[in-house]
Amino acid sequence: MQRFLSGFICCFAVVSSGLVFADTQEQAETATVDKDGVQHVRILGGSYFFKPNRIVVKKNVPVELSVSLEPGIVPHSIVTKSPKAGIAFDESLSSSPKIITFTATAAGEYAFYCKNKLPFLPSHREKGMHGVIEVVE
Repeated sequence: MQRFLSGFICCFAVVSSGLVFADTQEQAETATVDKDGVQHVRILGGSYFFKPNRIVVKKNVPVELSVSLEPGIVPHSIVTKSPKAGIAFDESLSSSPKIITFTATAAGEYAFYCKNKLPFLPSHREKGMHGVIEVVE
């Protein structure tokens, strides 16, 4: 049994080391203010990516992110921790859109990412599942 387990772990390590990381090419979207006075942005997450992975929003204007996952079995999340700028969330994602609202109060660039990680493997963030919210005046 121990031999089998050792062999399985070895094979798993070899196979997983060859996994392809997500394309890290920037895909930007500048939000526009809709008639309701809110900046709406849709984000799709999947196999170690967020599209778009760069979002430009205006300071002091409400933002509504609609975040969902493409079909798959790997769980993902979306996190940002910038409470001083009015942007902080930590949500598990699914194929049903998750609505996240905030109003950015400080110009700058704020990272968002998937916090998930399997033992002995790179985190989803390290595999390319991250992006930036750029807040402009």
